[in-house]
Amino acid sequence: MDLCAISDRGQVRAVNQDVCLTWQDESGAVTVIVVCDGMGGARAGNVASSMAAERFMEYVCTRVTPGMNAADVMRCMREAVYAANADIFRRSATDIDCAGMGTTLVGAVITANATVIVNVGDSRAYHITSTRMIQITKDHSVVEDMIERGDITRDEAYLHPSRNLITRALGTSAAVEPDFFFVSLVKGDTLLLCTDGLTSVVDEERIFSEIKNGGDLTEIAQKLILLSIAAGAPDNVTVALCRK
Repeated sequence: MDLCAISDRGQVRAVNQDVCLTWQDESGAVTVIVVCDGMGGARAGNVASSMAAERFMEYVCTRVTPGMNAADVMRCMREAVYAANADIFRRSATDIDCAGMGTTLVGAVITANATVIVNVGDSRAYHITSTRMIQITKDHSVVEDMIERGDITRDEAYLHPSRNLITRALGTSAAVEPDFFFVSLVKGDTLLLCTDGLTSVVDEERIFSEIKNGGDLTEIAQKLILLSIAAGAPDNVTVALCRK
């Protein structure tokens, strides 16, 4: 399993509140990726995203084994999200500098028996095959809810003034419920996990074009980051790629 991750603060933000962590066991039988996009001021956003990514990674990597089925993998991931949420919410309530902080989280665990995706917020996961790019996750956002109700079109959502407002995040309440998705990967397929710093400025056709052409994953990730920067990169941007 090939794996890479790159994060950049972009062209506008003073600091990078995105965090991405990756891990593989020694045999390469278990792969874990987590991407978080923090919010709540410069320091607090960094704290929330770092806490979420580190807690999720520590929890999952010490519990998931190569032979686990999808249900057991999902259970571990759910518990990891609950633990991360509790840590962030507690810190927010006890540290005045971190009051109100939160973070998105999108994660993937890949074993021989399962590929499980977890999501809270509007960071995304995509499944890229030789012929198409499929959005796996569903944004927890104001504009996504508006699209579902038929109030706006997806094209209108890109310019809507509420496009950056999310409806679910880690650390903003005592309890949070993540969404889970199961993916079937075949040889040559790619998983993309990213923050909205990429998807808000680079259209999916261009992203798909860069990935489907193949080549070194690090070079592809760098190209995607550069596309975001060329479009102004108003937000931090993070790209994680995993190819079976």
